[in-house]
Amino acid sequence: MLVSMTGFGRGESSDNGMTATVEIKSVNSRFSDISIRLPQSLRDKETEFRELIQQHIERGKFNVSIKLEKQDLAELDITIDPKVVASYRQLLTNLKDSAGIKEPISLSHYLSFNDLFVTRESDEEELKAMAVLVRDAIKKALHHLNSMRSQEGGHLAEDLLMRLDNIEDILQLIGKRADERVPEARDKFHERIENLINDDNFDKERLELELAILADKLDITEEIVRLQSHIKFFREAMERNGSVGRKLNFLIQEMNREINTIGSKANDSQISHNVVDLKEILEKIREQIQNIE
Repeated sequence: MLVSMTGFGRGESSDNGMTATVEIKSVNSRFSDISIRLPQSLRDKETEFRELIQQHIERGKFNVSIKLEKQDLAELDITIDPKVVASYRQLLTNLKDSAGIKEPISLSHYLSFNDLFVTRESDEEELKAMAVLVRDAIKKALHHLNSMRSQEGGHLAEDLLMRLDNIEDILQLIGKRADERVPEARDKFHERIENLINDDNFDKERLELELAILADKLDITEEIVRLQSHIKFFREAMERNGSVGRKLNFLIQEMNREINTIGSKANDSQISHNVVDLKEILEKIREQIQNIE
């Protein structure tokens, strides 16, 4: 089953007046790239949270936001650092005197510094409780994320299968036209043979060479068979679990190679138009599979 790399998941877990909220957004990427924003008090848990997320995803760019809230606001977790405030007061006073500024120092000047506040250290038991809540919220967010990605993958699969059907329909037209043009080409070549025979400089080796070239140009059976085989493998890969995006991308390259060969060997206006249609469909498929895990 195909899985899209685009999705969003949100998870929330609460206990003892604390609530952990996790939001995960994912977009397509060639590799696995996880970016986590979390409270300073849980920085040492970042590796653990990252490993938990990696167990549930294979490829994509993931932006993870982790927030913690406490319902009990009687005691603030943030306070000011008096020593730092005093240092900045002296610094601002010296700057004001040196620059000859008469404007008084205001609270807004102090708020431009981000190290005036310190966070109250949580005790070990509280940190453990926070980590448990975050892990639970991450699992819930991943469940919602992967559910959405699977749903989107289902829509992508429907679209891809429809486009593969279109390619097979066009291949049937090409095969039919390839059979029709053989008698036409044979008649034209007979005319050329007659002209060569009547030519005093008739060269038998040249005739054999042109016959070989004509046979090679007319025969696109091998390319059609290989293209049908790639389509078969593409369908089979879509049914497999896990990350198949890279394999589908490889098959698209091989399909494009066969289509180009058919176009170069066709020497027929109708087949050339069919090849243009095939390339257009293939490009649409290529765009779609860039979002598949």
